[in-house]
Amino acid sequence: MRHAALRALAACALTLAPAAAHAHRLAPALLELIERGEGRVDVRFKLPIEQPAGSDLRPELPPQCVALSQPAAAQEDTGLVFRWSLRCDAGLVGSRVALAGLAESGSNALLRIELADGRHLSAVLHDGAPSFDVPARQSALEVARAYLRLGFLHIVTGFDHLLFVFGLLLLVGGGRPLFFTVTAFTLGHSVTLSLAALGIVHFPSAWIEVVIALTILLLAAELGRPDPDPHDAMRRAPWLVAGGFGLLHGLGFAGALAEIGLPQGEIPLALASFNVGIELGQLAFVFGVLAAWRLLARPLARAPAWLARVPVTAMGALAAYWCLQRGAAALGL
Repeated sequence: MRHAALRALAACALTLAPAAAHAHRLAPALLELIERGEGRVDVRFKLPIEQPAGSDLRPELPPQCVALSQPAAAQEDTGLVFRWSLRCDAGLVGSRVALAGLAESGSNALLRIELADGRHLSAVLHDGAPSFDVPARQSALEVARAYLRLGFLHIVTGFDHLLFVFGLLLLVGGGRPLFFTVTAFTLGHSVTLSLAALGIVHFPSAWIEVVIALTILLLAAELGRPDPDPHDAMRRAPWLVAGGFGLLHGLGFAGALAEIGLPQGEIPLALASFNVGIELGQLAFVFGVLAAWRLLARPLARAPAWLARVPVTAMGALAAYWCLQRGAAALGL
């Protein structure tokens, strides 16, 4: 009964997820400013192709900066990227960078600044804080807060990662098995996130995204078996499988962190905060699903039997689509 209700709840959730097929298409915008020396600043502004209705995000750059070129647009993966250059003779330190339109779009944006001396600054711009004053140096608390928010934001906009966690919920249910399974997944992706972010291991991010989709497909295949074998590895030791697959998902998280960058001098703190942000987002998702199950278990238990098969079928179809889509992108097709 518990699994049937949880599967029915999953069906409802998947029905209400219009961006599911594109995983990260509704990811936050990214505004990147890089000082090149002699007053030159290169700007990269990346918008997701699919944006909320009425969204009109516009960078508001320091008024003392003069445009050296007009923005040139190009599509990269699931984003539309604009690039241009500025001349800021006084540099970026002490100036204000903002993004207009955040309140109307109801979204967040990532801000990444690389100063001429090699320091990296990062922040999350949102309705409550649409601007950022570039400091001479970020305090440890500011670094921790910024990367905690970045980690949380990445996991809650990563439908593929959350779908895998949801699959683990369907596989093991709740209680101690769920605790050990999710903990193993957390440990797995924490290890590879740290190793990749520190440059100890290197894997092509495009193929990692393919493999992440494959882990979801394998999990969906196990969940869809009409007569599951209790001695199968996923059933007998789900924590071991979750930990192994977590190693792969951690490499995906590291790819996102590589695009954001780590601040020089605060790398351990930023990495730890980003990781904690991911875990908080993951825990919020798990507790949210379990709370919804408790509220809806009784009415969903009376749902037709076919409804229980919908989420696993949808999970497998999405994962197969991602495998093909990401595989074609990795091959440059």
